[in-house]
Amino acid sequence: MTLLSKSDQEAVAAAINEVERHTDAELVTVLAAQSDNYSYIPLLWAGILALLLPGTANYFGSWFGADVLLLVQWGTFILLSLLFRVPGINTRLIPRQVRYWRASNLARRQFLEQNLHHTAGATGMLIFVSEAERYVEILVDQGIADLLDNAVWEDIVADFTAKVRQGQTRQGFLDCIAACGKLLKAHVPATHERNELPNHLVILPTG
Repeated sequence: MTLLSKSDQEAVAAAINEVERHTDAELVTVLAAQSDNYSYIPLLWAGILALLLPGTANYFGSWFGADVLLLVQWGTFILLSLLFRVPGINTRLIPRQVRYWRASNLARRQFLEQNLHHTAGATGMLIFVSEAERYVEILVDQGIADLLDNAVWEDIVADFTAKVRQGQTRQGFLDCIAACGKLLKAHVPATHERNELPNHLVILPTG
């Protein structure tokens, strides 16, 4: 994981401050190391393989008696359960649809927890990143959605996602905030000075 340093977080906060000078939108940025611990995934794969591998080998080779086969299966299950908990391996065992589903759910929870649905004029915007899932999402409240179609964020999200994959999360945030700022300045310009929500980057605890 490349969760951002204090100086990186300060750069993100400064970028948000600059954007909010020109728009009524309220930007909140959230960074998660991982959207779920997926604790059941290693056990699921270990259980399947512990049944299949020794059983298949014994079927063709007749190497074990029933008692020994059971012990081999138990040992295989324990070994694979520990191996599959290694973060780099764990992530590869999780289907993309599951990873994106969990990250998307967390993004929506954060939209509510950060009170983005309570801003004046419904102009809240969340920029959410989950590093382990290589997932980026932009969520906006109705006041922005009425003025900008969701499709306008697709290229911005795609560019940010590519940077997360390359380990350039800091630059991804800065570029994303700047790109969103241009659209917000044009379509949701500032009409009065206010700052309803904190501008610092929210980093979610792991686990």
